[in-house]
Amino acid sequence: FAAVCFGTTATAQALGAPAVRAPPLGSARLALGGTLLGLWALIAAQRRRSREDAGIRLQATALRRPTRTHLVLVLVGALGVLLYQPLFFAGTAGSGVAVGTVLALGSAPVLTGLLQWALERRFPGLSWGVATAIAILGVTLIAAAGAGDAGGANLGGIAASIGAGASYSIYTLSAKALMNRGWSADGTMGVVFGVAGLVSIPLLLLSGAEWMLTPTGLATAAWLGIVTTTIAYLCFGAGLAKLQVATDSTLTLAEPLTASILGHLVLREQLATLEALGLAVLAAGIVVLVLGSTGALTRRGTKAAAPASAGGSASVSASASASASPDSTDRGQR
Repeated sequence: FAAVCFGTTATAQALGAPAVRAPPLGSARLALGGTLLGLWALIAAQRRRSREDAGIRLQATALRRPTRTHLVLVLVGALGVLLYQPLFFAGTAGSGVAVGTVLALGSAPVLTGLLQWALERRFPGLSWGVATAIAILGVTLIAAAGAGDAGGANLGGIAASIGAGASYSIYTLSAKALMNRGWSADGTMGVVFGVAGLVSIPLLLLSGAEWMLTPTGLATAAWLGIVTTTIAYLCFGAGLAKLQVATDSTLTLAEPLTASILGHLVLREQLATLEALGLAVLAAGIVVLVLGSTGALTRRGTKAAAPASAGGSASVSASASASASPDSTDRGQR
């Protein structure tokens, strides 16, 4: 669901604010959406503190008193969020909605998996490798089709989109690292995006916010901030808390799939045969990853249940033996 919300970003911009430059668009999106995420995190933390026991409150205290590592991760994640916004909009402006979104999000799982592999010294998994290879092929086909059209993808747009993918990887890994250190999903998203949102407010005022004073501009900013940021990243954080970061990043390849479909149906961007083939290949990569992730979760559940079953069988046997002993003694006495 988060990826589908993300996929509407460039189409909303193209329909509601086609003449607005990338910096004010990205700043407006973060200023509204990031601030709302921060407020959501504060409200959620307050509710948890009011109903949880003392042991859980210790975890909430740890969030109120972050360590130096926590602060570094928050700042790095916020930097990734800040860089992603203008780079993404610049990429879609230079390469088109479909191609720009595909390049940005198609490069993200590759970069995320490689960074995770380097930092954690752990291969993300066979399903990630296969799905990512398939997705790269789909991204390449779509990008090649877009680059072959007049006025299609250009070097500046391609570079901006890949830069957005790298920024996406940075804040995804930072958020996952915070969750691994005990932070909740909504708390992590709220703090990282809240910091980025606060920084975006003066950037928005400096870059120009007059476009938001029109009904269309205000509606566009509201959609970008509330739907594609606040709601989408709450869902994204919930998935990130349960899945490997590389898996979660690859699942968001549904975003360029959504963007490509909207570009064709809403913006009337024509899909060439090569683009349609690329979308089909990209969808196949997502299916491979979903099946692989489901299988991994099932195997982990089976392994966790096996010791419990063995322990339960042993307990039953012990109970049976214990109950049999008095009975045997009683028969002997009779």
